[in-house]
Amino acid sequence: MRWLRETLAGRLLLGQTLVLVASFLTAGLIASMVGPQIFHVHLVQSGHPANSSELGHIELAYRQASALVLGVALVTSLVCAILVTWLVSRHLRRSMDELTDAARELSRGHYSRRVPAVGRGGELDTFAAAFNSMAARLEDVEATRRRLLSDLAHELRTPIATLSAYHEGLFDGVSELDDDTRAVLTAQTDRLTRLARDIDDVSRAEEGRLRLDRQPHQVAGLIATSVDSIRPRYHDKGVALITDVTTDIDLTVDVDETRLGQVLGNLLTNALRHTPPGGSVTITTRPSSYEVAVTITDTGEGLLASQLPHVFERFYRGDTARDRDRSGSGIGLTISKAIIDAHGGTITAHSDGQGQGATFEILLPPSRP
Repeated sequence: MRWLRETLAGRLLLGQTLVLVASFLTAGLIASMVGPQIFHVHLVQSGHPANSSELGHIELAYRQASALVLGVALVTSLVCAILVTWLVSRHLRRSMDELTDAARELSRGHYSRRVPAVGRGGELDTFAAAFNSMAARLEDVEATRRRLLSDLAHELRTPIATLSAYHEGLFDGVSELDDDTRAVLTAQTDRLTRLARDIDDVSRAEEGRLRLDRQPHQVAGLIATSVDSIRPRYHDKGVALITDVTTDIDLTVDVDETRLGQVLGNLLTNALRHTPPGGSVTITTRPSSYEVAVTITDTGEGLLASQLPHVFERFYRGDTARDRDRSGSGIGLTISKAIIDAHGGTITAHSDGQGQGATFEILLPPSRP
């Protein structure tokens, strides 16, 4: 009885048996009450005397035949029920065992495990597809976590080594806490703070946890806000910041103002970082019925063709020795791409080579009336 209660096959067999027994009891009761009377009427109408012994034998044979047929049908149905239950439970058990094994593998951290979702039946195929989708999501999150830890350890070495060296020098009396030392310590501390903030942003974006408050905004207004906030830094370095923004056409996009401002700020900061004094950075817009383009072009260092596919990768630097000492966290472009992707747009980089400058183009869908 425990097998009947605790196993799927037992519950299926018990359920089918109860249905069969109830059906045959009902059929037998109705047949025993109604069948003989109808049979008797037909025999009398066919010319058999109502009180003849022959009629009694025929009716007895009818009752025995009916009982025999019902009994054979019941046994046959039970055998079929057992066979069907065994086949169905065997199929379900295989599928559930495979899903259970896959779930155990996931619990051990093996996120590459998948379950075939073909020919199992509609519900099982749907469940297997949902399971595989969950496993793929967990695998992506785990890959993001591992890359994050690896990249973070790599990026933390320089500021921590710098802080440690200065701390040791101050402790040993080799260095003095003068303005230059304070500036270095402050810069490295700010770098660590910025790195922590940027890593949180890019992780949220890559894992689909980036919340966007999308509202209609004028492209010209978004660009003006970003340009005004960064123009003093351009002036201090001696780099011209030029805007060529279309104002005679209503360019409106549904975006998160803060996040798109973050993207524009990252691109303008990146352009300033790689453009020498005397150079220029130009922002232009290009409207169409299908998209709104915002282009930022600089006259700076440019990029090699081999570098272009990697510029949006986390912590990628084209010239490691030169860029390592710069103030960027190394993931500004990664954050920018993730934010633009979340808006349903695209961002691409172009360059004719080193010394030829670089162009970053953002394409966003226009607002629909």
